[in-house]
Amino acid sequence: MPPNICLILFLCISTSTTRATAIGLNWGTAASHPLPPPKVVELLKNNNIARVKLFDADPLVLQALSGSKIAVTVGIPNSMLRSLNSSKKAAESWVHDNVTRYFSSSGRGSGVRIEYVAVGDESFLQSYGDQFHPFVIGAATNIQTALMRANLAGEVKVVVPCSSDTIQSESNLPSKGHFRSDLNKTMTQLLTFLNKHNSPFFVSISPFLSLHQNKNISLDFSLFKETAHPHRDSHRTYKNSFDLIYDTVVTALSMAGYPETDIVVGQIGWPTDGAANATSSIAETFMKGLITHLQSKSGTPLKPRVPPTETYIFSLLDEDQRSIAAGNFERHWGLFTFDGQAKYHVDLGQVSRNLVNAQNVDYLSPKWCVVNNNQDLSNATTVALEACSAADCTALSPGSSCFNLSWPANISYAFNSYYQQHDQQAASCDFGGLGLITTVDPSTEKCRFSIQLRTSRSPSIYPPCLLHRMMLSAMATVLVCLQQFW
Repeated sequence: MPPNICLILFLCISTSTTRATAIGLNWGTAASHPLPPPKVVELLKNNNIARVKLFDADPLVLQALSGSKIAVTVGIPNSMLRSLNSSKKAAESWVHDNVTRYFSSSGRGSGVRIEYVAVGDESFLQSYGDQFHPFVIGAATNIQTALMRANLAGEVKVVVPCSSDTIQSESNLPSKGHFRSDLNKTMTQLLTFLNKHNSPFFVSISPFLSLHQNKNISLDFSLFKETAHPHRDSHRTYKNSFDLIYDTVVTALSMAGYPETDIVVGQIGWPTDGAANATSSIAETFMKGLITHLQSKSGTPLKPRVPPTETYIFSLLDEDQRSIAAGNFERHWGLFTFDGQAKYHVDLGQVSRNLVNAQNVDYLSPKWCVVNNNQDLSNATTVALEACSAADCTALSPGSSCFNLSWPANISYAFNSYYQQHDQQAASCDFGGLGLITTVDPSTEKCRFSIQLRTSRSPSIYPPCLLHRMMLSAMATVLVCLQQFW
C-alpha cells in the first residue's frame, strides 16, 4: 500500500471518534483558616464535582472524602521527593499510610476512590533549579514499586505534574514546541516510565501567565473570544491561547518520541485578584469559554476531536498562605472565596448550571479592626507593613480589588487582615494604640474586609519581634501599595 494512502487511513481512523473530557478541581489547603474538609466535600458534592486533585495526603481531607465516590488524585509534596527517591522503605510506608489505608476502587463505604498518586507539585518549575527534579524519577519509581507490592498498581496510576515552563517554544509557535534543554534526559526517563505503566502526562496550562509574559497574546485571544485575532502556524490556525499552548505540549511529546501519550491538564484557571486583568468578570468569561470549548469535544488543530482526557480547574478555593513569588494573584485562583462562596457563575457541565455556595459556614464574630483616626498616624506605614508581613494584603497591590482604597482605609485593611488571621484576639488589634475594634463593616463596593472562619487549625499570634523577619518579599510588595497614598 502506498505510504500516502496509509497516512490518509491513519488520519481518518484517528479522527473518526470523539472523546469526552472529564472535568475536576484542584483542592489546595494552603490557608490560615481552611474551610473544614467535611464542608469542602459537601461543597464538591453539591456542585456535582466528580474528580478532585490534592497537593498532599492530609488525613482529615482523605477521611472527609471517604465514601463520597469522588475520584481522587493524592499528592506528594516536593519536600518529600528526596527521601522517597533514596528509600524504597519510605515509599512503601507512604503508600501504606496514604493509599492502602483509604483505598476503595468504588469509593463506597468508608473508602476513597484514589485514581492517581501525583509525585511532586510542578517540581520541574524553572525557578526551582535543581532543588527537586533530580529526585522525581526515582521517587516515582519507588512509589510505583510500592503500589505493586500493595497489589494496587492495576488500580492507581503514578503521575508527575509538570509546570507550564517545562515546555518551551522560542517562536511561540506550537510546531516549535520542545522540552527545556536542561530537562531532556529527565523528560525522556519520565515519558518512558509513563508509557511503561500506561499513565498520562500531567501538565499545567496557563493562558493567564501567557498573557502577562507574551506581548503577542491578546486578552481576547486568551478568553476564547470570536473577535480575537487568530495566530497562524504554517497551515494551522489558532483561535485561542488554550489550543496554542496545548498543541505546543503535543509537539514536545511527539519530538520526544511519545506522540500518543494521553494528556491531562493538571491545572488551568484564571485568578480574580492580585494583578491587572485578574477580576471575577474576566475569570468568568475565561471559564465559560474553556468549558464550552472542552464540551464541544472539538480538540485542537493538532488533535482534532481529541480533547485532554481530564482537565482540572485551578482551583476550588482561595488560599491566603500560597507563595506569592510568582505574583500576588497566586492567592486568588479559587472558583470560590476562602469561605466557599462562588465568585461568579459557570456551568461546569455537571448538571448544576450555577455554582452552589457552601452552607452554614462558621465565622468568627462580626468584628473588624480599623485604624483609630484619633491617634497620631505618622508611624502608620511602618506598622501596616509589619501587619502585612504576617497577614495577606495581596488585594492592596496595583490592579487589585482594594488598590483604590484611600489613606487611611488601606491601613485599616492591613490591620484587619492581621486581626482576622490571628483569630480576632484583642492584642492583635493593638498596633501600639493605632488599632480600633469595630462592629461596623468597613468594606466598600469593590473591597471586602473579610471575617475569618472559626477553625481549630488557626495560627497563633506571632511575637512582635518576629514580624520583621517574615515574608520580606510580601513587605516589599505592600510597601509599593501603601506608600503611594503619601
